[in-house]
Amino acid sequence: MTDDTVPSFGMDAIREAAKRLAGRAVRTPLLNSPMLDDLVGGRVLVKAECLQLTGSFKVRGALNALLALDEDARRGGIVTYSAGNHGQAVAAAARRVGCPAVVVMPRDAPRIKVDNCRWWGAETVFYDPETEDREEVAEKILQARGMTLIPPFEDPRVMAGQGTVGLEIAEQARELGLSPDTVLVNCSGGGLAAGVITALNHEFEGLANHIVEPAGFDKMARSLATGRVCSNPRPPGGVMDAISGPVAGARPLAVLSRHEVTGLTVTDEEALAAMGVAHRLLKIVVEPGAAASLAALLAGKADVQGRTVALVASGGNVDPAVYRRALSD
Repeated sequence: MTDDTVPSFGMDAIREAAKRLAGRAVRTPLLNSPMLDDLVGGRVLVKAECLQLTGSFKVRGALNALLALDEDARRGGIVTYSAGNHGQAVAAAARRVGCPAVVVMPRDAPRIKVDNCRWWGAETVFYDPETEDREEVAEKILQARGMTLIPPFEDPRVMAGQGTVGLEIAEQARELGLSPDTVLVNCSGGGLAAGVITALNHEFEGLANHIVEPAGFDKMARSLATGRVCSNPRPPGGVMDAISGPVAGARPLAVLSRHEVTGLTVTDEEALAAMGVAHRLLKIVVEPGAAASLAALLAGKADVQGRTVALVASGGNVDPAVYRRALSD
């Protein structure tokens, strides 16, 4: 997609996405637990996107982008690259509008995510993250088949779809008579973070904005600090595959750079512990990467004493063995 064909991103785009997704995406609950509040010393509002269609927020951006395509592009089919959640979202969106889909996935992607992509009807193509570039693999498919790319985070239509998470948080918080003053968002390429932080900062003044990444692989935080797109030094190889993509998104970086954003990191052990807390106190299944923001909160990495905190439990597609490990501690 060339620059002159890229749609703009902002609150108008997020509101348009909300209209497109009405009745198509789940308006997931905003959960609160007094016991969790007591643990961290603040009021915690958890947006349960693990209860979204396909078990992840990703379907919002994928469906918004797909609905925005013209009929010819949809008939030609779509391709994406993903460790799993975006791939499932694209597969589900494609099935809903009746177009072919190909998902390029790392060969070590969690089996549950591979199986789910296939259940929705997508073709899966695997690559070796140690020796191959996923974008190059996808580009070969695009050229050979004349399909359209729906990237995980670089397309403003995807970012706008993810921004509807923030719009709903604002609406639901107001229904509870609350005004968040802190937000934590799990971050990989940055599409969710850019969308949610844009929406919430438009709705509430003086927000403390935090992104959360795996320890040692904080590519977006480094990108924000340097002003240039950074990559992870190597595949992380831990349990937080959902937020362990290889490179920060240039467009999400540009959006996040407009706000004062603090980068936080969590370890695998902290993420697993947060999954257990989510199970016990919120009664939801959250995958490791999706538990990163809650993990940062529980580990005291953000000052939330006496504050109202919004965070996103962004997905629940976890392998059973990893979930057993989280609940065994």
